[in-house]
Amino acid sequence: MGYSTLMRLARFAVLLIVQLVILNHLHLFGYATPLLIGYMIICFETGTSRMSLLLWGFAIGIIYDIFSNTIGIAASSCTLLAMIQPYLVKLYMPRDINESFKPTIQTLGIQKYSWYVLSMMGILHFVFYFLQAFTMADIWLTIGAMIGGTLLSSILIVCVEFILHYLNNEDEKVKI
Repeated sequence: MGYSTLMRLARFAVLLIVQLVILNHLHLFGYATPLLIGYMIICFETGTSRMSLLLWGFAIGIIYDIFSNTIGIAASSCTLLAMIQPYLVKLYMPRDINESFKPTIQTLGIQKYSWYVLSMMGILHFVFYFLQAFTMADIWLTIGAMIGGTLLSSILIVCVEFILHYLNNEDEKVKI
């Protein structure tokens, strides 16, 4: 097992604990819950193999499902997000980069990174909440939960990325 795999496992353990202990009990306006577990999938580099990305997405989702009792909803949502991630990161990354590219606030800049996170979290929350509702009866509550969860998750992820950036690179500034 390589260093990057160990770091991913450590990051996943921390994110899962934060998600289960804190965020699953935080409901914006009574129904919108942020899903910070998608941050793991957002952080994958462009050089990561497709199979590895899908396996990580499924594993992240199924482990969250086991602890949250969401019966496969997170597994399907995270797997879909992992399938779409390489295409979305290519939309936001600079065109002149050929090697492995890691989407961070430093490499993309605050504006592109925020749009990247917002689009990824939008997809994750859209799939998660519509699979959870599985009906059109309370469509406005589902859309409200989706939008609220997307916004809250995106803000949390950008804040976490800022903190990680400044802990790692105190002397470098973020592109705006």
